[in-house]
Amino acid sequence: MNASIPPGVDFDRLYAGHLTTMKARADEALARGGFDHLVVPSGTQHYQVFDDRDYPYAVNPQFKAWLPLTRVPYSWLVYSPGQRPKVIFYQPFDYWHVVPDAPSGWWVEHFDIHIIRKPERALALLPKPSNRCAILGEPQSALGEYVPNNPEPTINYLEYQRSYKTAYEIAMMRQAQRLAVSGHRAAEAAFREGGSEFAIHMAYCSAVGQDVGELPYNNIVALNEHGAVLHYTELGRSAPSPVRSFLIDAGASFHGYASDITRSYALDASGEFQAMIDAVDGAQLAMAGRVRAGADYKQLHIDAHLSLMGILKDFGVITVSPEAALATGVSAAFFPHGLGHPIGLQVHDVAGFAESDRGGKIPRPFGHPYLRMTRVLEPGMVVTIEPGIYFIDMLLEEVKKNGHAGSVDWARVDAFRPYGGIRIEDDVLCTEGEADNLTRPAFAEPA
Repeated sequence: MNASIPPGVDFDRLYAGHLTTMKARADEALARGGFDHLVVPSGTQHYQVFDDRDYPYAVNPQFKAWLPLTRVPYSWLVYSPGQRPKVIFYQPFDYWHVVPDAPSGWWVEHFDIHIIRKPERALALLPKPSNRCAILGEPQSALGEYVPNNPEPTINYLEYQRSYKTAYEIAMMRQAQRLAVSGHRAAEAAFREGGSEFAIHMAYCSAVGQDVGELPYNNIVALNEHGAVLHYTELGRSAPSPVRSFLIDAGASFHGYASDITRSYALDASGEFQAMIDAVDGAQLAMAGRVRAGADYKQLHIDAHLSLMGILKDFGVITVSPEAALATGVSAAFFPHGLGHPIGLQVHDVAGFAESDRGGKIPRPFGHPYLRMTRVLEPGMVVTIEPGIYFIDMLLEEVKKNGHAGSVDWARVDAFRPYGGIRIEDDVLCTEGEADNLTRPAFAEPA
């Protein structure tokens, strides 16, 4: 990563505490599965069929949970309870590609590090497969007898515990916010200067200093009605005429940790669509403030529907009460996705539905198939809060087909349809007390 460490943050101390937590979690996870060793491959490069072009490499999240290394394929992490953890670091002799730098930084003093020049050299450094190894990774990471077995008792425990971020992880995520905010500012400026979606995207990447292979997900950069496509990633090369609105959903990575931020803008700051954006923004702030220990995320999602339908009622888009819109499914036509999801080492992080650290799944509420989290919030969890209002033709047609056309003022829909939609998203930490919004303070810092 080209992102620098912010002054005043003691990553050495924070990482030492994080590693202590990781070891304790691994001890329990191995005991539950009856294993003696945790073996985690970093992952391999994948190549396109009939070609020598590789797909962008994505590190195994179980690997980067231990190490701030995201671009070291064919490497391994080995941990045995009571022993110093080992890193098998692949640094090939290669004049075709850039070779990873020698291991350095705040993590190296905590590991025994072995450099290998060929992937198969790891075989001599790994514990014997017969010694009860829990090997966590994708099938392509297999090396000889070392085939990922991903034992459920071990995986369930580790993924559940990943819900609770260490102080080190929170520091990483705060820095990922700052990087993304620099991109959001550049993107808004490019939008107001008349840039195309592609030009806005490039402005974002330049400001963040990350390209598509480094960003945590493909940027959503949507002008006008494209904002009604929830995962719009086409990137038009010319700006529409006239330009009315802009929705950007884009994050950044910092040593393997993700941010996920969405903002919406109207070109006419005094118009009705900007007024609706402001209303959603205010509602989103209130929703983020309800990220508290003991809050049921399912209920937060339902309450978000009622809040957003209240906005549509105020703007004359729906003619029924928010409660009626929710009960009849009309609200889902305007807000068809979930309120958010866990975030951390992965954008859509693990264990969002976990019933306990031994497995099980908490179901989604009936009629809300796209909600990505159903757990009760606890201190240390980080979730996104991303309410939205959209004008999506196919979903609005379903409202008519289902016999609820009278619940909507279609002239008002037609007035807003060319603007696409609105989404506002922050990443929020649940604490013992008030919600800690990780995103808003980054926007408040000087540019």
